[in-house]
Amino acid sequence: MSSALAAPLSAPARFGTQKLRVVEVEAPFLPCWCDAFLDEEDFFASRLWFDTLLAHARPLGSKLVLAVDEAAGILLPLMRGPGGMSSLSTPYTLDWRPLGPGAAREAGLGLAAARRWDAPLRLDALDPGEPGTAALLQGARDGGLQVLPFRHFGNWRDVLPPGVTWEAWLEGRPGALRTTIRRKATSRVTFEIVDRPGPALEAGIAAFEAVRAASWKPAEPAPALDAALMRTAAPLGILRLGILRRSADGWPIAAQYWLLDAPGGRRRATLPKLHHVEAAREHSPGTVLTARMMEHLLTEDAVREVDFGRGDDPYKKLWVATRRQREGAVLASMRHPAGLLALARATASRLRRSFA
Repeated sequence: MSSALAAPLSAPARFGTQKLRVVEVEAPFLPCWCDAFLDEEDFFASRLWFDTLLAHARPLGSKLVLAVDEAAGILLPLMRGPGGMSSLSTPYTLDWRPLGPGAAREAGLGLAAARRWDAPLRLDALDPGEPGTAALLQGARDGGLQVLPFRHFGNWRDVLPPGVTWEAWLEGRPGALRTTIRRKATSRVTFEIVDRPGPALEAGIAAFEAVRAASWKPAEPAPALDAALMRTAAPLGILRLGILRRSADGWPIAAQYWLLDAPGGRRRATLPKLHHVEAAREHSPGTVLTARMMEHLLTEDAVREVDFGRGDDPYKKLWVATRRQREGAVLASMRHPAGLLALARATASRLRRSFA
């Protein structure tokens, strides 16, 4: 790794032979040296994702904190906010994990050394089946921190059979869903998909925001993020923005966008957000639009994995069958009063569940 990497960083925290360097970053984007750890074929580990998140969804008063173990080859994107230190994650984050090809356990050991006298560190959106995440947490334990896990959110997705067609995939959906799709597909609506920058994209974003404003969903914590992601993804060819309009007047009644991994990646499509106009329920706009988008993703983009994002919304199990539990973990030092309090709360919570 370039010696230029060490220049802007603080002195390393040491644990045995382990070294972890930590720096607070003032700029609203990742420094260029982070590129060595990013995975541009995985959207949620890419510069596009992190820089857009930092610019449009970082909590007020928070600062970007980067912990890097050069020898281990691991970068931990973190942030320091009013509530303390946490992973660089937001209500839009689907997956947080150590970045880089190296030994995450070594980074966990260094993290434990750096945090042994500090308040707890909270990590969100962890995949318990991800080897790097498990190794990081084990390293933190081995270094003397208490690792207090908690359930975070459900994630619904499916890996599709090789060569599956839209028609074959649809036959595997529940009968009621297939009936709704076939009955409503031509119910006085028009469909369009936008995947490139230009005037059509700006019109599509305007339609998306109009549908969101007329939907039943609560206000977004970072309302500018969706449009920013679409504008950033479109030039790369990884955006699929779908709009369903009422034929009579062109009024948009449903909108959703998908993000594809870059070419060469997992051929995964992820659905960050979808909305429909509640007053147009007779058209089943959300169902019709999702069906049209799925048909396009399978037929035109040949995706092999579809991910419906965060949350256990009931509609998701109609479309995909596999649920993954995303977890979080509080890394607490017993040398700090807040760490003792976190352990006491976790113990009390386990006792309440055991007697429930």
